[in-house]
Amino acid sequence: MARYLKRGRDVEAIKEADGKVRSTVETILADIEARGDAALLDHSTKFDKWSPSQFRLSSAEIEEAVAAVSAQDLADIRFAQEQVGNFARHQRAALRDIEVETLPGVFLGHKNVPISSVGCYVPGGKYPMVASAHMSVVTAKVAGVKRIIAFAPPFGGKPHPAIVAAMHLGGADEIYVLGGVQAIGAMAIGTESIAPVDMIVGPGNAFVAEAKRQLFGRVGIDLFAGPTETLVIADDSVDGEICATDLLGQAEHGPTSPAVLLTTSERLGHDTLREVERQLGTLATADIASKSWADYGEVIVCDTLEEMVEEADRLAFEHVQVMTRDPNYFLDHLQNYGALFLGARTNVAFGDKVIGTNHTLPTRKAARYTGGLWVGKFIKTCSYQRVVTDEASAAIGEVCSRLCMLEGFQGHAEQANIRVRRYGGRNAT
Repeated sequence: MARYLKRGRDVEAIKEADGKVRSTVETILADIEARGDAALLDHSTKFDKWSPSQFRLSSAEIEEAVAAVSAQDLADIRFAQEQVGNFARHQRAALRDIEVETLPGVFLGHKNVPISSVGCYVPGGKYPMVASAHMSVVTAKVAGVKRIIAFAPPFGGKPHPAIVAAMHLGGADEIYVLGGVQAIGAMAIGTESIAPVDMIVGPGNAFVAEAKRQLFGRVGIDLFAGPTETLVIADDSVDGEICATDLLGQAEHGPTSPAVLLTTSERLGHDTLREVERQLGTLATADIASKSWADYGEVIVCDTLEEMVEEADRLAFEHVQVMTRDPNYFLDHLQNYGALFLGARTNVAFGDKVIGTNHTLPTRKAARYTGGLWVGKFIKTCSYQRVVTDEASAAIGEVCSRLCMLEGFQGHAEQANIRVRRYGGRNAT
């Protein structure tokens, strides 16, 4: 039976967005709907102290931003984007158009059609999330999206050069320096200067997440993203230092980010607890990570591998780092997770920044029913049908007519009946 060496607050009791957040978002979105660009400027000035003559960067401004990034940083950005793009291309190749003859003369198929326009949000208030540009812009580009626009808030009172460079190198068609609810509203609703998009992707704070929730349906979204979650599954083949490092490495995302150790070794659990406290003494982001660990950090001890699988599936966390003698056991048996990181040689930071898998992943137990952002999210699988013989049309029509009348749809039935009459030959009624 699972037992806790440390327990955090009840994550289920934490609301994604409280009434104040919902009300604030509703007000801002309504204002954008009513006043367009003027509303964007007012809210950008209020929340970000950012009042440019226009939010879209010109080609010259983009070139200036890229020139401000060091050669090494640009090379690293290009390397990360190549990894993300390469994996996305392999995923895209796995999505095949099909057409099959299901009955003589009856052909059914589907086509994989890219979404026409996508808006990519890149957070940049607390940390400049350069990697989020790779995950959204590059992946949309590989999918074949025709129009990709990218938004990020100002950082330190100006566009962040590395974020702009990542957006540009990734293939964004339009780049805007605008953050928060106003950015999400601009992409979904549109203004005099910004044409709306069909889908919005990218992580953000509680206000951004709430804006996406309120606008879902008007536009598509990738998923509802909450605070980063990390689960480390470990046995005594590793030590407390590496477990603590992987827990705190994600706890620094924010003060409400759960970080949990799940282990079959009580000794490892205690060692990790001690190591966390030691590392917090030197970690530069300890002010955030320590609060996250205090409120949401947990250490759970299980008796068997099977029990660890059960607990991990119950938690359904965004990131699951597996450091055991047989990591593939969890690959074979786990069902609920955003992304798996198998073995001590890899870690969540690799996935977050550079290795090629996408870091926009489900949180708040959404891993029970969805995966994360990937090239397929930018593609609609649309079916079609073709009937090429008179005999097939009449035969399908007879059955269709009876089924329509069973449901009371006479007009539907007549659609079938006219085919029976026209294509059924002398025996048609």
